[in-house]
Amino acid sequence: MRIIIATGIFAPDIGGPASYAKTLGTRLAAEHDVVVVTYSDVRRHASDVDLPFAVERVWRKTPRGLRHLLYLWRLYGIAKGADVILALNAVSAGYPASLVAKWRKTRFVVKIVGDAAWEWAVNSGATYLMINDFQKVEHSGRAGRLHKRQVQVCRAANRIIVPSRYLAGLVQGWGIESERVAVVYNGSDFEPVEMEREAARKAIGVAGNIILSVGRLVPWKGFRMLIKVMPQLLQLNQFTRLVIVGDGPLAGDLKAMARTLGLERKVFVVGPKSRDELRTYLAAADLFALNTGYEGFSHQLLEALRAGVPVVTTTAGGNRELITQGETGFMVKYNDEFNLVEAIKMLWSNEQIRRKFITNGRKAAEQFSVERMLSETEQILLTPNI
Repeated sequence: MRIIIATGIFAPDIGGPASYAKTLGTRLAAEHDVVVVTYSDVRRHASDVDLPFAVERVWRKTPRGLRHLLYLWRLYGIAKGADVILALNAVSAGYPASLVAKWRKTRFVVKIVGDAAWEWAVNSGATYLMINDFQKVEHSGRAGRLHKRQVQVCRAANRIIVPSRYLAGLVQGWGIESERVAVVYNGSDFEPVEMEREAARKAIGVAGNIILSVGRLVPWKGFRMLIKVMPQLLQLNQFTRLVIVGDGPLAGDLKAMARTLGLERKVFVVGPKSRDELRTYLAAADLFALNTGYEGFSHQLLEALRAGVPVVTTTAGGNRELITQGETGFMVKYNDEFNLVEAIKMLWSNEQIRRKFITNGRKAAEQFSVERMLSETEQILLTPNI
């Protein structure tokens, strides 16, 4: 079969879709003709020649409208004779892929990992609603256009892949028939580094009892609240340190907030880290906190569980499909200051609970393997359906 993977990012870009496209493409290329089409900051990359599939790059620095036309044109040419096109998002890759699939009369599958309209609205300040409430109101302007576009793409797809039952419900709320929505949980092959905690702390340059949080530095990830509660946590344990790994529009604001609260030596916003570097940060951590208002299905939580780091997170989105309350972690409501502090306090003070979360968390994480994710995805791509 000839399979086209349309994505917005690909290596050397850092991000879930980039690594997912590479992993899936490698798996499929063992038996099929695979081509990845992507936007890219480079016209070619040296690592492409080592891949078992072809990579077609559309230069991201091309002016916006022309860039999308070039992507559409490149995809149209490559899709000749293709049996299926898989798009890894609903807008930048999904919309042109849906058009090409229609013109080429090719099966079309799209992966939905969130609501593009809501994410744009929050990041631009156009809304302060959380994602569930955002679904209940009428949308106008760019948010409205993005919402219509992603719904249009889903309606054009033969199948829609989502990484959680929560997201399946969200997509079905857009008017998409449930039988066309397939839940394929994300998998992880993350392997923790064998390193003593003290050695890992020295390696990252942070001493003390580390609360680690990882993610895009965007409003709904709740990093502000983690910084806000640090004075309370320092009263419980003067050696508490908060380390935030990630990049995004709030990086400067979070650093400024730490300075304003006099926490420059207690809160560390360290920027994005490679996967190997993240292994060291997890080895250094006593606790992993993700105070998030939205998660489709969290790679960060899954990796923390695999690394044996006790978890405190929220009940948002797909988290309840990964964390079992009181067995593999603690869950509180988003930005629930009191219960967030209480959950962390409990983990600081109760070694028995910590050990239970570590043991049970590792067992739970084993259910979400890369092999399972790839196998289920491959079956969807290769099986004729509606």
